[in-house]
Amino acid sequence: MPTKSGPTYQQIMSDLKAGKFAPVYILMGEESYYIDKIADYIADNALRPEERDFNQTVIYGADTTTMKIVDQAHQFPMMAERQVIIVKEAQALRQLEPLEKYLKNPVKSTILVWCYKNGKIDARKKVIALAQATGVVFESKKLRDYQLPAFIADYLKKKNVSIDQKSAQMIAEHIGADLNRMTSELDKVIISLPNDDKRVTPDIVEREIGVSKDFNSFELRDAIVQKNVFKANQIIKYFDTNPKAGSIYSFLPMIFNFFQNLMIVYYSPQNRTEGDIAKALDMRSPWGARDYVTGKRNYSARKTMDIISKIREIDAKSKGIENPDTSAGDLMKELLFFILH
Repeated sequence: MPTKSGPTYQQIMSDLKAGKFAPVYILMGEESYYIDKIADYIADNALRPEERDFNQTVIYGADTTTMKIVDQAHQFPMMAERQVIIVKEAQALRQLEPLEKYLKNPVKSTILVWCYKNGKIDARKKVIALAQATGVVFESKKLRDYQLPAFIADYLKKKNVSIDQKSAQMIAEHIGADLNRMTSELDKVIISLPNDDKRVTPDIVEREIGVSKDFNSFELRDAIVQKNVFKANQIIKYFDTNPKAGSIYSFLPMIFNFFQNLMIVYYSPQNRTEGDIAKALDMRSPWGARDYVTGKRNYSARKTMDIISKIREIDAKSKGIENPDTSAGDLMKELLFFILH
């Protein structure tokens, strides 16, 4: 039987900030960032500072057993409304039967936080259904590459800092989907900003994070759109000798998205003006449509379709499909030559 969809991180945090605490939280998944944020908020806010010494416990899964945790969860708080038990690295605990029994009738004055990282509990196990019935089950999934720029912009916005699209893309590609490292780097950038100018620019990203503002996937996409053969080859050569600056895995989705959208533009009845194109692609602003006006000028509909097919071929080869020994660098060069000639 499939389990019901759980609450989002935002919904959980909204309830916590409103003082609505559940008796149990099963926090699991590949992305540790959200698990830590929820557990840390509960640790910092479920009890008053003077109550924590006797009523808040942090336990590591490798150092205990599920039975011992459940025994402690059955205890009552000392001179406080509740007790908090946070189980870190809970994936080390294999015997879940005592937890299943506890979840059938959890103690109302206990908040049990189960932090299960680098994977998830099998949804078919009774623990999940029981926890959903009495508390909160949250799966923390890794963000996809295309979601990272929006995460960056949102994180900075909450700290009253703005960032342009290029800068966000540069950071996303350089750091990848490790949100703990990402937020650490963003905090470093925030500290570097002057009080009278809270904007993150490509120059600042280059200086503080060490990403080239001239040789990155954003610039490669722009060179391809403009059909600037010299610049595109410069960037690919830079990637080949500096793998951390950019790779086929970071720029393939971006380039595929551009040509896929360009194909949509070609098939749209109205595609002459930037406004027409923005409407066809459901863009918030006509500004981004300029690239597709340029794209129409540089790439025919037939060529666009051939490029999409070639990108799919290169993507498969980059994953080892029908490709015994061609390097990622050579695949990048092969694709670029096909696109630009």
